[in-house]
Amino acid sequence: MSVTPAMSVDSLPATPLDDREQFLARLETSLAQNTFVKLVLSKYRGDEPELQRIDARLVTVREQPCLSFVYNYKTRDITKNLPLSEAIECIAGLLPAAFKNAHLLSLTDELQLVFSKRDKSQLFVGKAVQHDAPTTAHNREKKRFLELSRPFLADLGVTNAKHELIPAMARKWKQINKFIEVFAHALSSSPLREDQPIHAVDFGSGKGYLTFALHDYLRNSLGLDAQVRGVELREDMVSLCNTAAANLEQPGLLFQHGDVRTYAPEQIDIMIALHACDVATDYALHLGIRSNAAIIMCSPCCHKQIRPQMHSPAMLKPMLQYGVHLGQEAEMVTDSLRALLLEACGYETKVFEFVSLEHTNKNKMILAVKRTEAVNPAELLAKIQGIKDFYGIREHCLESLLKADGLLAA
Repeated sequence: MSVTPAMSVDSLPATPLDDREQFLARLETSLAQNTFVKLVLSKYRGDEPELQRIDARLVTVREQPCLSFVYNYKTRDITKNLPLSEAIECIAGLLPAAFKNAHLLSLTDELQLVFSKRDKSQLFVGKAVQHDAPTTAHNREKKRFLELSRPFLADLGVTNAKHELIPAMARKWKQINKFIEVFAHALSSSPLREDQPIHAVDFGSGKGYLTFALHDYLRNSLGLDAQVRGVELREDMVSLCNTAAANLEQPGLLFQHGDVRTYAPEQIDIMIALHACDVATDYALHLGIRSNAAIIMCSPCCHKQIRPQMHSPAMLKPMLQYGVHLGQEAEMVTDSLRALLLEACGYETKVFEFVSLEHTNKNKMILAVKRTEAVNPAELLAKIQGIKDFYGIREHCLESLLKADGLLAA
C-alpha cells in the first residue's frame, strides 16, 4: 500500500522489537499520552463475508476511555466499544491474522504496518499532518448523533444511494437526530446497565424512522445487547418495516401489530410513545410505570379528556373565555398532572419542547427517568389534588389507571 505523500517516510531501523510489536507499542503510547487520533485496519483477509475494514477512534463511555471500533461491511456498519486494554489485545489478534494493513494516526507521527501474502511485515513512519487534538466525547459532533452513512437511512428514504440527504427529508433528519440526542442524555442518567440486555418498545412506530434510529444507536453506536420492538396499529406499516429490517439484517429489531391499551410485553426498559393521541398517552405512561421502565418518552397531543371537565376559576374566566386559550390551558394542566404523577411514581421528569412530528405541530416531550432513590409521594399527591380542586377536575385517566393497579393510593 502506498504511503500518503504528506508523510516523510523512512523505514524504521532494526530494533529488538519486530515491526508488529513496534506498531502495537506506538499505539499503546499514543493512547497513554492522549495523542491518538484514529486507527484504520484494511486489506481484510479473514473469513467473514463482506467485511472491508475497521475504523477505530477514542471515546468515553460511562466515564471510561474506550476505543470505538466501526466494522465497515458492504451494506452496514457495526460498532463495538472496548476498554483500552481489551482494545489493544483485540487489535493484536487481528494483525496479521485478519488484516494485512494497519494505519495509525497520532498528533506526533503517522505509522503504516504492511504485511505481505506470506505475512512478512514492513513498518513505515513519518511526521503527521497537522490534526486537531483528539476528543473522547462519545459523539464528537455534538449536533449529530447519527451519521448520514447509516444504511437504514437509505432504505427508509432519508438519504439516496450515495448517502446524501434527500432535501425533502431534512426535517425528518433533524427530528431523528434530536430524538437520539434526548435519548442519549436520558440513557446516561438512567439506572440501565451496559452488561445486561435492554428491551425497548416504541408505540405508534409508523414508518419506523425513530425505531430504526434507536436500534442502530443502541446496538451499533453503543454496542449494547438491545431488543427493540415497534408496535403499530397499521398492518401495512408493520409489514413495510419488517421487510426493511430483514433486508438490512438488523438482529433484535421487530415490528408488531398492536395497541398500547392491550399490548403486554414481558419486559420494558425503555418505553416510547410519540404522537399518542389523547388518553393513549395515559395508557402508554401507565404501561411504562407498571413495567418499571427506566426511561419513558412521550409526545402527547389531542388533549380531550380534561378540557370538558375544567371549570374556569372566577379570576381566570376573562382570559379563558377564548377557546384557543382554554385549549392551551387544558393541555398545560393535563401534561402537568402527568408529569407530577410520574414524579410520584419515582421518576425524575422533564417537560420541554421537541422537534415537531410530521403528523402534528405539537412539539412537547415528556421525559421520565427512573430514580435510584425512593420517593415519598405524599407531597406530590397533595399538589395533584390541589390542581384538580382548583379547576374542578373529577378524573385524570393516568391517575385512575395507576390507582386501579394499586400503584397510587386510592
